[in-house]
This record gives sequence, structure tokens and C-alpha cells, in this order.
Amino acid sequence: MSKKKTEIIFLADEWETKKLGEELAQQLTVNSVLLLSGNLGAGKTTLIQGLGEALGIKEAIVSPTFTLINEYLEGKIPLYHIDLYRLNKGDIKDLHLENYWQGIEVDGGITAIEWSELLPYLPSNYIKINLEIDKNLGRKATIYY
Repeated sequence: MSKKKTEIIFLADEWETKKLGEELAQQLTVNSVLLLSGNLGAGKTTLIQGLGEALGIKEAIVSPTFTLINEYLEGKIPLYHIDLYRLNKGDIKDLHLENYWQGIEVDGGITAIEWSELLPYLPSNYIKINLEIDKNLGRKATIYY
């Protein structure tokens, strides 16, 4: 799928990173997919925390590095937070992650995937966000719509 729009946003701190997540929550609908990439500490989980807060999720949102998938069902829309950091492509394929973005066996929701560059296949529609640490400006988010 070719992306039609690219947007670059500089984020001075953690608060602005969360704010970006909150703003994204206003645009996303059931079966939306966010593909997040960036080095450790670039702000992937922080962005998802802002997203969750805007959805009305009260539970603390933490990186599912060891649990792989955290499901937050209490908000306006369910949030499925997936972290692929510790996996290889074969392991990922066996997870059948398409069930989340297609709403198969789970309620339709927003699927946010950290380390998405490890996915062996992509959903048909998604928003890709690459987060980078900029020594002078804080963080830089490049969003591909």
C-alpha cells in the first residue's frame, strides 16, 4: 500500500509525545493499526500511553516486552498493545496478529505494534510512525498516512 502523506513532528519531551498519542486517538477508529518503530527509549510506549489516556483507559499502560500483548478493553475503543522486540519473524507469524486488526476472536479495536519492522506481513491499512531521538530537539516523529 502506498502512503499518500508524510508528516514530521518534533516533540520536545515526554509530555508532547503523549499529546501526539492523544491527538491520534481522535482520528483512529475500530480496526485502526499503528505500526511503531524506533530505537529503545525513542518514545513508542509513551505515545501509546497518550493514546490510551485519550481512549479513557485508566489502567497503567506499560510495554508488553515480556507478555508480548496487552489488551486494554475498558476504554471507548479496545486497545491492543503489541511488542515484537524479543521475537523473530517465524515466532511473529505464529501469533496470528491479523486477528487483532481484523477483529477476529476479539472485539474490533486499535492495534498498536511496537517494533513493527519485524512484522513478516502488514495489514492492508495502517499508519506508520517512526520515532527518533534528536540530540538537539528531543524526539522526531515521522508519520506515514
